[in-house]
Amino acid sequence: MSRALFKHTSVVGITTLISRVTGLLRDMVYSQAFGAGTMMDAFLVAYKIPNFLRRLFAEGAFSQSFVPVISEYKVLRPQDEVRELVAGVQGTLGAVLLVVTAIGVIAAPLIILLFAPGFTQQAGKYELAVQMLRWTFPYLFFISLTALFSGVLNSYGRFAVPAFTQVVMNLTMVAFALGIATHSESPGIVLAIGVFVAGVVQLVFQLPSVAKLGLLAWPRWRPAAEGVRRIGKLMVPGIVGSSMAQVSLLLDTLIASFLVTGSIAWLYYADRLMEFALGVFSIALATVILPGLSAQHAEGSTEKFSCTLDWALRLVMVVVIPAAVGLLVLSGPITATIFGYGEFSARDVEMTRYGLMAYSWGLVGFSLVKVLAPGYFARQDTRTPVRVGLISLAVNMGLNVLVVLPAHYAGFAAPFVLLATSTCISAAVNSTLLWRGLRRDGVYRPQPGWSSLLWRLAVANVCMALALWWFTGDLARWLATPPLQRALYLAVGVMFGVVVYGAALYATGVRPADLRNRSASG
Repeated sequence: MSRALFKHTSVVGITTLISRVTGLLRDMVYSQAFGAGTMMDAFLVAYKIPNFLRRLFAEGAFSQSFVPVISEYKVLRPQDEVRELVAGVQGTLGAVLLVVTAIGVIAAPLIILLFAPGFTQQAGKYELAVQMLRWTFPYLFFISLTALFSGVLNSYGRFAVPAFTQVVMNLTMVAFALGIATHSESPGIVLAIGVFVAGVVQLVFQLPSVAKLGLLAWPRWRPAAEGVRRIGKLMVPGIVGSSMAQVSLLLDTLIASFLVTGSIAWLYYADRLMEFALGVFSIALATVILPGLSAQHAEGSTEKFSCTLDWALRLVMVVVIPAAVGLLVLSGPITATIFGYGEFSARDVEMTRYGLMAYSWGLVGFSLVKVLAPGYFARQDTRTPVRVGLISLAVNMGLNVLVVLPAHYAGFAAPFVLLATSTCISAAVNSTLLWRGLRRDGVYRPQPGWSSLLWRLAVANVCMALALWWFTGDLARWLATPPLQRALYLAVGVMFGVVVYGAALYATGVRPADLRNRSASG
């Protein structure tokens, strides 16, 4: 089990790394060609809205409800019933999404008012965002069906194709940005059309792999089918739970729309850098363990279930904490190297750097949520994460209303940084409560060795932080350095940090065996 999980995590991690690299390439094209002005603020809001609903319907409530059920069908039922489940879910979900998409396109003016009311304060910004949204909103339909097929493939151990699907999307959007938008009189509209086309391409890309499993069938309207009803019942609290995080993001965007032009773009680029680290490892690990945990729960293997969670948490601590420290200390060089060219000014670099520093420490909380949540979803418990989500949402909303807006009107230089900070605090609250719930219910029992591992990690991360602080120097020096040299220096810095961290871990006694998944011998 341990070897299989490690192999699957490596496959997904490597593929996701390629996806994140192409995602950074896409964002580099956006930043250098279009900067962080009015058009990018409007486009990013139009792009965030279908992503908001995607995470609600697809990656959120749907995936978390669908994967455990199809994993159970795979273990306990014949292939024909699995195929019928996929067809019924595909037709039922697709019909609902068609209606939602139609409403979204028609109601685009009202939706922009909801998400970004501050846009009305600047001439043309609101109207541009409405036009873009009418092109980007159908992305929701295609990406949600893509998530369905990703869940099917993941449940059968086919992790590479779903992970690589993001690469296809990124390359499509880069092609539209470089090949058409930069030569167009309406570049924002072209970027929005690129999002629409990317959604279609992603869906088509996965169909052959699903067909090879013998699970591709014509969609059927089956809301009353047993498996579809179970998924629907699990989705109801899941939608509420997923909506907590998404409403939090909505509130961030809403408040940012009132801030100085560029705030939405600065937060977006900082978030993308943080998401790069999150996606390469934490999301890959969560993607891999959910089907395994679901199967262990279906088999009644409680000890293996607990050991798999423990193994995942140890990996998060060892990999994600130094990644967060690296993002914090190297925030300036990373931002300057990836985005600091063309239309992206020195001020844009500085503001994005502040955002990345604020987001960096939240990487640990976000990663823990990704790994702890499957401990509930695999047991088909979607209600507990709802309660936890409500609490974390209340924390985030309270901080935004009581701290961020007053800071903006009081003349604070970078209030968007407080938005990022409040989001990270809510993630810390979320992960803490999820962990406590698993411990209280006896679902997760920590294996021996945690205390010694944590103090060794603390020593290693302090050593790495000091070494990177010495290496980094002044941001102005990085901005004055030619692009290739920046990339070379940054690569050297990252490798330097990895070597120092690894050496410090080894010196304090951490060995690969300490990270072994004990479920393999359970």
